[in-house]
Amino acid sequence: MQNLQFPIKFQFKIGTLANDFTATDARGNMVAYVKQKMFKFKEDISVFSDETQTKINYKIKADRWLDFSAAYSFTDAEDNNIGKIVRKGWRSLWKAEYELIDQHEKAQYTIREENAWVKVADGIFGEIPVLGMLTGYVFNPSYILTDKLDNIIVRLIKQPSLFGRNFEIEKVGNMDSDDDDRIMLGLMMMILLERRKG
Repeated sequence: MQNLQFPIKFQFKIGTLANDFTATDARGNMVAYVKQKMFKFKEDISVFSDETQTKINYKIKADRWLDFSAAYSFTDAEDNNIGKIVRKGWRSLWKAEYELIDQHEKAQYTIREENAWVKVADGIFGEIPVLGMLTGYVFNPSYILTDKLDNIIVRLIKQPSLFGRNFEIEKVGNMDSDDDDRIMLGLMMMILLERRKG
């Protein structure tokens, strides 16, 4: 996932049992096909080169199951460690926050929800019969990835849709080319965990 052409679009599949989505670039070229294994106690995600699922480029695996502070490790096709993403525990209940760690176990980036009130409004209106079905068109969360100096690098925005299936990543700041894969894998894992909101 080098030399990415932004914006990158994530589109979740609706008619499949698996929690899977495609990632395409600004030219419409497929960047990745992401598939989460179903009925696993620990998250197990494969990132393929395309929908044929013949070539796995990356794997994402949780270090534990059903925990607010789980870490999700990234490995490439040769099983080399390329980093991980860690959910910031109970703090994420109010406002989603994750830390992106590099292959040397150093914190590198932070991903956080821009406006926690979107989550609150979605939760309240989502409980109202009939009206709750339409919250996906109104309450659309956005997430920012920032570096250690709090500079925004990319923004991920949920697009209005009934089933919460479309997301777009905009490049805002300068991204180190060595970090492309880690950033994209972190955003992919984060959106698998957060997509039901809004």
